[in-house]
Amino acid sequence: MKKWIVGGIFLVALIGLGTWAAIVMTPPSPKICGTPGGPPITAQRIKLRDGRHLAYEEHGVSRQNATFKIVFIHAFATFRRDTVIANRIMTPGFLEKNGIYVVSYDRPGYGESDPHSSRNEKTLAYDVEQLADQLQLGSKFYVVGYSMGGQAVWGVLKYIPYRLAGATMLCPVVNSWWPSFPDSLTWELWNKQSKTERFSMLLNHYTPWLVYWWNTQKIFKQSAVMQSSPTLFSAQDMALLPKLAARVAYKNQTTQQGNHESLDRDLIVGFGKWGFDPMRIENPFPKGEGSVHLWQGDDDRLVPIQLQRIIPQKLSWIKYHEIPGAGHLFPMADGIAETVLKELLPIPQAS
Repeated sequence: MKKWIVGGIFLVALIGLGTWAAIVMTPPSPKICGTPGGPPITAQRIKLRDGRHLAYEEHGVSRQNATFKIVFIHAFATFRRDTVIANRIMTPGFLEKNGIYVVSYDRPGYGESDPHSSRNEKTLAYDVEQLADQLQLGSKFYVVGYSMGGQAVWGVLKYIPYRLAGATMLCPVVNSWWPSFPDSLTWELWNKQSKTERFSMLLNHYTPWLVYWWNTQKIFKQSAVMQSSPTLFSAQDMALLPKLAARVAYKNQTTQQGNHESLDRDLIVGFGKWGFDPMRIENPFPKGEGSVHLWQGDDDRLVPIQLQRIIPQKLSWIKYHEIPGAGHLFPMADGIAETVLKELLPIPQAS
């Protein structure tokens, strides 16, 4: 009789533990814009073939009058309003003076774009293509991606290179599991990370179903990225932070549909298992009809410059620009955005 009681208690405890684990590991349903209880729809949006919506914002000259058309892909924990190639960041009137049109959009789950539970580096590329088609940007256009948005540019280079007039990546986040990185270097950098950062990276790569739990639990210390730790900022970054003060008015819109559909999925895609090795991509402009640029600050505390330097060694057709003393926020520095666009676009030097 006692054995039955003990067994029953153990079974109940096991069921209870399993139920608790299922609850804490299951993310809540996203608060989709325009649905009951969800945030309102305030942005312009397009409807994709799979029924999802992408929200976007336009800058510079009109599409109809533009000489150059650019799709801007935002960074981690930001959204469409945080483009670093808009007039509020650049010299006022620069875009108009040079006939530049920029469309920035919310990646899935951010801002007012519908979440996409199956998003990956391939679907992100086709989102860009559909956005360009519905806005009638023409057969070819430019892309600029910042930080995690830079990773999305790799997907564009792989899956829709025929649509590109040119591309720029601004301190794109790298994935240590890309096969072409030397094992000796990745291990060296891995051993320099804290145990917390290592564990977070392992979860993102091998057990994505645990990422929500890890990023919401209160038992262990979270990763520096999720905490926006000051250790991630260089001296230059700290000096540039006041330029982000305007975000206070709208930053809550960034992840208003739920952190899991924006931040967690960014980490899962960015550091997960990719379907291709970026350093085996073929040159999309073999005849020099366009160019691909990679910009990196040598004091970036978020993206290891040691890995970034490997990329132009493997892909000699990428034009690599390393900025001494620059951190991860270097695109916010005075004059940088204009310099980046002048390198990407065939703008007359007199401008």
